[in-house]
Amino acid sequence: MTQRLDTILHGLEQADQHDALQRAIEALCAFYGVDHMVYHWVSSSGEQYGCGTYEDVWVERYIEKKYLRVDPVISGCYQRFHPVDWKRLDWSSKAARAFQKDAIEHGVGNQGFSIPIRGPNGQFALFSLSHNCTDDEWDAFTETNRRDLILVAHYFNKKALDLEPGRSPEPSQPLSPREIDAMTLLAVGYSRAQVAETLTISEHTLRVYIESARFKLGALNTTHAVARALARGIIVV
Repeated sequence: MTQRLDTILHGLEQADQHDALQRAIEALCAFYGVDHMVYHWVSSSGEQYGCGTYEDVWVERYIEKKYLRVDPVISGCYQRFHPVDWKRLDWSSKAARAFQKDAIEHGVGNQGFSIPIRGPNGQFALFSLSHNCTDDEWDAFTETNRRDLILVAHYFNKKALDLEPGRSPEPSQPLSPREIDAMTLLAVGYSRAQVAETLTISEHTLRVYIESARFKLGALNTTHAVARALARGIIVV
């Protein structure tokens, strides 16, 4: 199983055009045995791109009905850094419930899991899986595969950025183990005091680590640094 996943990811790494992303996502969807898998991104220039396994009729309906404005997955993930189980989003509004019913009727599935990704210069992407099964089955699936799916999502985003027209490679400096630890704990929601306590360091020392990581990542502030570290796969939460 691991060898097969490595083969798929190797093919993704070798991709030199967007069609290869579509082939890779279809292979990953089959590998994980889920109904659908989708990658959607907004480039630094505002251009949108997507690949995935939804039926064309659903994609067209989503655009026609302007579901982007009421989709809790989009709004919920935009406010988060960490993966999101769709059940834990706010589906309480009438518009959201109508959208959910329509999506299920079009084969999207009653379960979903999305990984938000933030890249350089305002790039935002979502890597999502959806399936039709019980809550217990889905909870077991996401718990088992969560870590690998985060890595797969960042593989996709890295390749999408590589293929973005006119993009120049960004120089990067490696973060130290302590800087990675600090960024990871901040990404999962720890306060600075909690991070310092967990790492058994003073808040002054923690501030040095954070500022160093921010400089290396070319980030404007701590939140931006965490987003960049996640987008580049430097940290995984």
